[in-house]
Amino acid sequence: MFGHRLLKMAAWPGERRFAAGRENLEHVQRDKLALLLRKVAACEVGQRRGVAADWQWETFAEQMPVSEYGDWRDPVDRARESGGNALIQSPVVRYQPTSGSTSAIKWIPYTRQFLSELDNAISPWIVDLYRQFPRLSGGRHYWSMSWVPTSLRDNMREDINDDIQLMSMGKRLLAGATQAVPQDVSLARTSEDSLFATLAYLVSDDSLAMMSIWSPTFGLGLLKSMALWREELAEVLASGSWGQRMKGSHTECCPRSPRAAALLRQWDGRLSADFFMTLWPSLALVSAWDTAASSPWARQLHGLLPQAAFQGKGLWATEGVVTIPYQGQYALAYRSHVYEFQDPSDGTIYAPWELEQGQEVMPLLSTGSGLLRYRLKDLVRVDGLPGGIPALTFLGRAGTTDLVGEKLTAAALDASLSQVTLPPKTLPVCTVAVEDTGDGTPGYLLLLEGESANTDNVAKALDAALQQHFHYQLARNLEQLAPLRCVIRPDMRERYLHQCRERGMIEGNIKMESLQYWPGALPVWLREPPVSAREVAL
Repeated sequence: MFGHRLLKMAAWPGERRFAAGRENLEHVQRDKLALLLRKVAACEVGQRRGVAADWQWETFAEQMPVSEYGDWRDPVDRARESGGNALIQSPVVRYQPTSGSTSAIKWIPYTRQFLSELDNAISPWIVDLYRQFPRLSGGRHYWSMSWVPTSLRDNMREDINDDIQLMSMGKRLLAGATQAVPQDVSLARTSEDSLFATLAYLVSDDSLAMMSIWSPTFGLGLLKSMALWREELAEVLASGSWGQRMKGSHTECCPRSPRAAALLRQWDGRLSADFFMTLWPSLALVSAWDTAASSPWARQLHGLLPQAAFQGKGLWATEGVVTIPYQGQYALAYRSHVYEFQDPSDGTIYAPWELEQGQEVMPLLSTGSGLLRYRLKDLVRVDGLPGGIPALTFLGRAGTTDLVGEKLTAAALDASLSQVTLPPKTLPVCTVAVEDTGDGTPGYLLLLEGESANTDNVAKALDAALQQHFHYQLARNLEQLAPLRCVIRPDMRERYLHQCRERGMIEGNIKMESLQYWPGALPVWLREPPVSAREVAL
């Protein structure tokens, strides 16, 4: 397709700069900090916090404390209400909602400066994609939307849902010409209608060459929704009319595909690689998270779409980008933001050029949104320094659950779970720390997806493995923690995702995490004996 050629040409200069500057990491980062400080020092919040435009890297590291969203919430909220931006001298394009594992919605200022920083990461990734997977040029692509709850849609700008908006204007137009799903699908009145319309366009396109999503569980959910709605989708694609869908939206054009409609009507709804290979014969690549707790779900998604290669995402957050897939590794996006890295064990902070292979650290970002030394609670391992820039692998969330002093980390949980044999065809979804396991005692629940099985031995084995960690063992010996309990259900992933949404998280930002803390009362389905998925509504 001609659009692909133009997109590659537009991204090529950014990729050349990325490739050429790798040996000058320190110089590039110091220059980026100097530019950022000039823009921050010119604004209200920067002046109030004493930021100076002439700070050197060492002065900035000494004078500016590490921050989290709570340190910026008040000025961001005031700026949203006034329509301005008090954090940095750059116009705000929009405020992007996001959420953490347990936090309510946060709003990140997407300024022109910040978007240009994201574009500096997207360009080398795009060029490298076409270089590694040449079949991508032969069909349309799907870049998933940043799904937003229905309740937020009426109060947001029209461009907030589309991940293509992370690109520069020129690349955005070119990428839009290669897309399988029109941008205005994101403007549907409800999340369900957006999802339905997305599926209609995807199912109708037998030239689909790429699916770029974030969580592999979102991809699995797309396929399951396709099975659930297959009859309605077949009717829409046969008639070329939305019927009862998409009312009140700006999307008037409806896809039509007699071929896809016939396939859906013949399909029994079981998810199988044979069906999806017939539906999307040209699919060349699936891109999604595939590390840490996302790994088993990525394997499951790839198993259903074996005609495509699979590429893991780099580490992206709504607050900024840390790594991109580049030349077979997750390379630091060193031309995007200002980066530092903190050792979680002793708090030491390193500049990116000071990192050494084997270190496990947490990224600190200073970005064109105006957030300075912003700590992402993600743990990464330094796998090497190819070409002069760090290659980093995401290991999981760096947070600690501490109900009664047990100080349990995701890494410790993962190591313990690796010692446990699960029942056949069973996948771990998450281990959650809860304040009341059912008898008033706090403890941990291992959520498993699979058919009903006796999991007593699994619970005992994991509890014993966790007791290799001093603080957890002490809490168990003192009966401060209840014995770990397993809950297994065939639809556990859907229940977990629903619970995350109930706790204020946004679809598309939800990662599969090996360890979470769920404050408050347990959902009913975690307190009652298991029943079939059809008997209990989420």
